[in-house]
Amino acid sequence: MKTLNIRLRQYMVYLCFSSHLQMWGPSHFFLILCLWACLDALPVAVNKTKVSPPVEELEPPKSADTGLHYDRYLREVIDFLEKDPHFREKLHNTDMEDIKQGKLAKELDFVSHHVRTKLDELKRQEVNRLRTLIKLKQDANGEKGMTVDHQALLKQFEHLNNMNPHTFEVEDLDRLIKSATNDLDNFDKERHEDFKKYEMAKEHDRKEHLKTLDEDARKKEEEHFEELKKKHADHAKINHPGSQDQLKEVWEEADGLDPNDFDPKTFFKLHDTNGDGYFDEQELEALFTKELEKVYDPTHEEDDMMEMEEERLRMREHVMNEVDTNKDRLVSLDEFITATNRKEFLEPDGWETLEQNPIYTEEELREFEEHLAREEQDLNLKTNDLMKQREELERQQEQLNAQKMELQRAVEHMERSKTEPPVQSKVPSAVEILPGDSQPVSQGHQQDLPTHS
Repeated sequence: MKTLNIRLRQYMVYLCFSSHLQMWGPSHFFLILCLWACLDALPVAVNKTKVSPPVEELEPPKSADTGLHYDRYLREVIDFLEKDPHFREKLHNTDMEDIKQGKLAKELDFVSHHVRTKLDELKRQEVNRLRTLIKLKQDANGEKGMTVDHQALLKQFEHLNNMNPHTFEVEDLDRLIKSATNDLDNFDKERHEDFKKYEMAKEHDRKEHLKTLDEDARKKEEEHFEELKKKHADHAKINHPGSQDQLKEVWEEADGLDPNDFDPKTFFKLHDTNGDGYFDEQELEALFTKELEKVYDPTHEEDDMMEMEEERLRMREHVMNEVDTNKDRLVSLDEFITATNRKEFLEPDGWETLEQNPIYTEEELREFEEHLAREEQDLNLKTNDLMKQREELERQQEQLNAQKMELQRAVEHMERSKTEPPVQSKVPSAVEILPGDSQPVSQGHQQDLPTHS
């Protein structure tokens, strides 16, 4: 039990103090508060014959945002599970691997009614939040004429059982743990994929830029590009990460010690910066800074700092795979000392940097560019549709303005008609007055005049 509790504490310290918080996996976040509960409950031997002054109790470090879309829900579930004595007690007898596999979830049946009620409420709030967000996303996609990816929408519910939106059950806790664990396991893989896309996009942009140049300018640009590649490849030898040569260089240049006095145990304690007895991912990556500085300089045009971080990730993964024998994402002192006694530590193979290992194939680049072309084509079609809609709206607006002007003129005419006096017209007399005759002759008594035959 003592060994397990030490392991739990070291695991938490790694999670809490790593500066690469964006690299946290969700399962780490789930464990961090729960494991503190376990440690706080450990029995402490106290000498009751002595009265000691009160000592301020240190609070566990606050966990950073995991970056998950369900981060707040995850935090609140953990907070309330911590408050249940039975659940806290079970943590004493549950190792980390069982927690990651979801075996702890069945203990939910034994937590207090108050905690279960609160968890039910949290789940209902989370389901409502997701439904609202999905409805907004569907509406937005509909307005843009985009096809709704139903599979992607369903993935938003993977951390809970959405078939039962009212109560928090064992399956919900199991899903929450497994979703978080899966995110952790896939994190590095996703980083590599993002970097590959970054590199392909960079090459695509370079090729597109060349198309805009005339022959002479294009030739100069190509020569400049090749020159930069040669300058980047011209660097000092890169030591194999985690090898004796690499660590001795850190010992000498960073620590200022005699390389002939190199001692693995002393080296470990010097670079275990938080003093927890383990190398975490942050502490391991810090060991590679001197090697990376041989290749990358932020002031040089030929050096890409995104590539430097990818190289750092590759180095850390390599050392973890070689040294972390129990796969807990931590390197203990024993694991480190064991690794320094291997032949590979003394006589390592050479280390190939990124420029020696193509990030993508020509086929992958072709598919990437085809995907970009399809996206551009779709965007152009949508742009044309929007332009046509705009023109139609402008035409309709012109018609509306013309009708408005016509209506306004009609109203003005009616207003003028109301204010102007009516025009009086002359009515012809019923009696016709003949010239030269002072007496009017009635039409009925008019004589017929003789006519010539």
